Order: sequence, then C-alpha cells, then structure tokens
Amino acid sequence: RCPHRGVPLALGRQEFPGTWSCWYHGWTYDLADGTMVACLTDGPDSPLCGKVRVKTYPVEERLGLVWLFVGDGQAPPVERDIPSELLSQPNSRAGRITVRPGNWRLAAENGFDEGHAKFLHRNSLWTLLRRMPAFSRTHVEPTEGDWITRKTTAVGMEEIDYPGLGTWPKRDWWRQRGGAPVCSIRLPGCLRIAYPGWTHYEWYVASDADHHRYVQLAAKFTVGLSAWWFKMRYWTYIRWIFHGLFNDEDAVMVETMDIPPERLYRPDVSIIAWRKLCERPR
Repeated sequence: RCPHRGVPLALGRQEFPGTWSCWYHGWTYDLADGTMVACLTDGPDSPLCGKVRVKTYPVEERLGLVWLFVGDGQAPPVERDIPSELLSQPNSRAGRITVRPGNWRLAAENGFDEGHAKFLHRNSLWTLLRRMPAFSRTHVEPTEGDWITRKTTAVGMEEIDYPGLGTWPKRDWWRQRGGAPVCSIRLPGCLRIAYPGWTHYEWYVASDADHHRYVQLAAKFTVGLSAWWFKMRYWTYIRWIFHGLFNDEDAVMVETMDIPPERLYRPDVSIIAWRKLCERPR
C-alpha cells in the first residue's frame, strides 16, 4: 500500500518505465528497490523524493503468471512451486484467479478431500452426465515429485442398501460411468487432478488468516491443432462450468466451515495424510 493514504498499489499504473505510480495522488516508486522517485502532484522538486520507500519482493514469470515470494530470507527457485511437467512438456493452458474467504489450509483440505465430491458435486452441471459412486475406499501414498496421491482400492456405485433407510443413490439412466481422475497434492499448497485427456491444477495462496488467493489452471499436454481446440473448449465451457460453477460449490464450504472441533470419518484418510505432510520436517 502507498505510505501516503494506504491505497493499494495494485490500483496504480505505470507512468514511466521501471516505475509504478499510486492511482490516488501519483506517488511514484522505483520498481527495483521501492524508493519514491517522484510525487507527481507535488511537482518535480518534492522534498519527499528519496525519503519514502515501499517494500519490494522477488518476482519471476513462468507459465504466463507472475510468481512473487513474500517469505523471509533468500527466495527459493520458483520451480519448486510449479509441477515439473508444466515446465518440461509442451502444453495448452488457461485458468482463473479469484480471492476467496476462508483459510488457505481449509481450501487445500477441501481439494484433497476424498468424500466430498460424491455428495456436494453430485448434481452439479459438470457431473450431470456422469455416474458418481456412493463411496470409495482409498489410501494415500507418496508419488514422484513430492506429491502424495489418493489410491482407490474399492468403489461402491449406485443403488447401495443403507440398513433401515433404503437404497442410495438412485440410478439415473442418462448418466454414464467415466474414467476416474487421479488426485494429488504437494506443498506449499498445490493440488493436481488428472482427468482423462487433461489436468486441473489449483494453488492456495494465503492473503491473510481468513482469505486466500485461489489459482486454477487447466492444461492439456499437446501442441498444434489439439492445443488450439483445448483452448476453445476451455473458453467455451470448462471455465464457466468447472472453474466457475463446480468449484464455487467448494468455495461455499470453505467459507462457512467452522473447525475445530471436528469429528473425522474413514474417507478423511486423505485429510490426515495432508496434515501429516504439512507437519513433516522439511
């Protein structure tokens, strides 16, 4: 924020190369070290020049995104935050970035949660034609690239008998069983869901204790006409139905969640494995 009246500098603009000006009064800062080099509405002889400074951060550009390090000490290589396949393999990609209520760890746990999609997303537009299982049995194991991955050992499909209640869920004739996605997560907060044909990535970046920046990226590892066609698919329906409506259902859960206390159940082996990963010495 600008030290003058606390306006976010993200609202500013560039008036001169290598600088950034606050939108409110034109206080202008050197991008390299954050020193104020001009106060445009105080004239070229402003006595504040060189006496005011904003904090700067290391930045890198990868995948068409700006990656900013806000931690203490020396910034690690930005590649540590990016799945290696996105940098090493040609791919077509597009995405969406939003700021959402809720702690970032709750968002990460929701993403890796094994049980929620079978109920929360059952009637969403994205899964309208897909047969969803009633439950599954999984375990979590380490996989290449510092990921932990959910591995399914058993699946219960529709028309399961629940004693004293009846069967659930009812089978809808228009739904077809498709390939199951593979879900993985890694630190510092990146989720990967590999669907047949393309891959969805999420990053959860803490804004403060109660908000996080939610970065979604859809990628298909291909080139040429196939890459162009995937981009068309993304902007035609994937962005609006999956990155929008589908994942906005998760946003409601993360925003309204209130834990602890909590009572876990068998499918929460995924959440327990993620928490252990967070606590493991690095």
